[in-house]
Order: sequence, then structure tokens, then C-alpha cells
Amino acid sequence: MAEWVNGKIVQVESWTESLFSIRVHAPIAPFTAGQYAKLGLEIDGERIQRAYSYVNAPSDESLEFYLVTVPEGKLSPRLHALRPGDELMITRDSAGFFVLQEVPPCDTLWMLATGTAIGPFLSILQEGKDLERFRHIVLVHAARFARDLSYLPLMQQLQQRYHDKLRIQTVVSREEAAGSLTGRVPALIESGALEAAVGLPLNSETGHVMLAGNPQMVRDTQVMLKEQRQMARHLRRRPGHITSENYW
Repeated sequence: MAEWVNGKIVQVESWTESLFSIRVHAPIAPFTAGQYAKLGLEIDGERIQRAYSYVNAPSDESLEFYLVTVPEGKLSPRLHALRPGDELMITRDSAGFFVLQEVPPCDTLWMLATGTAIGPFLSILQEGKDLERFRHIVLVHAARFARDLSYLPLMQQLQQRYHDKLRIQTVVSREEAAGSLTGRVPALIESGALEAAVGLPLNSETGHVMLAGNPQMVRDTQVMLKEQRQMARHLRRRPGHITSENYW
């Protein structure tokens, strides 16, 4: 049974009409970058809860979450309506295995995210621990429109922090935008456009892929990597090249 604690909203950032971030102060237990917590509200006598990944580094006392408002959803519209000083519930202990400890050493670590799934990657990179095992890191954030790339300024700051070790690339699927590739991640891998843009090969000999996003993108990308790049899912009992997590 999960232990719940009360958290207090300290900031709500509305990026678009549907994308927003919240910052929370709460007495949680230590967590590992890449993990998630459950947030909840009492609604009509029932606790409505959903899982959300941390965006902040574990060393940051402000807990940050990146969310999308689902218009017909029970929880997300109410979370978006919260204001500083309001309270919510959060699980004291975090969960999840989408962490660097589960990733084997490799030459190039590819971090591929769509939508709000950029969160765990930002947590990992802001924390900055256990990255010496990788010569290169590629952070890719895909969204429908350029305005949905909420954390691009932070991505650029991280690129400056890590210098040549970190390469960033944005992707938009429904318009053309300066500095971004246009299309869907699986197609950009198939055509070689993603590799050409970042200047590094994506293959089983040198790379490992951490893949997070909507289930369809995750499935399609896994199939593409398996069929074209001979990359397999990474399991503890059977080492491979792909670590994934669905967001929906």
C-alpha cells in the first residue's frame, strides 16, 4: 500500500493551452532520476491518482512535473487549475526502472522522447550522475508543434553545460520549424535523417536507446530499430539495446 503525503503547490507554469508544469514542495523519500511518483486529489470523496515522472533532479527540493491537460480527464484539468498554496497528495516513495542503473555502458546513449516524456531525461541530465560511462549523449524531443517544445531553453542550457558530450535535436510532426526536423521519429530513423542531423550513427555496435513517449511511437520505433538496426529490447536476463517506457 502506497504511503501518501501532502504537498503544496509553489508554481504553476502554463506553456500552452494544454501543456503545463507544476512545482511542489513535499516530504518525499529520496528518488532516482528517471523515476515517477503518483499525484492525487480527493474528488467527490474519491482519491483520483495518476503517475507522473519527475522533471527535477533528485537533489532539487522543488519537485517538478510536466503534464498535459486531457479535457475529459478526471485529474489533469484540476491539477492545471491549482494555484500556489493549494495542496495535493503525492506518494512518499517513487517507482520505476527507467533509470541509468538499468542501462549498460555504451559509446552513444540516445534519449528519445515525445511530449511530456521528456521529463525523466531532464531529471537525469540535471542530476548529472553516472554519465561518464557514455562518450556521447543525444537528447531528442519530438512534439506536434514548435510551441510544444516547452523545455527547449533548458535543453540548450544543458547542452552548454555538457559541451560536446550532449547533442540536442527537436522534432515537430505537423509543421516546419527552424532548427527542428519535421516528421515522426521512426521515419526519421528509417531515412537516416536523425543520424545526419546529430552527426552520430544509431546502431547496435555503439548505441543504446532510452525511449519514452506515447505507446504507438514506442512500438513503432522499437520495430524500426529491431528490423533496420538489429537492436533488441534490453532485459536484465537478456542484455539488449533498447530501454523503454510508455506515457499515456
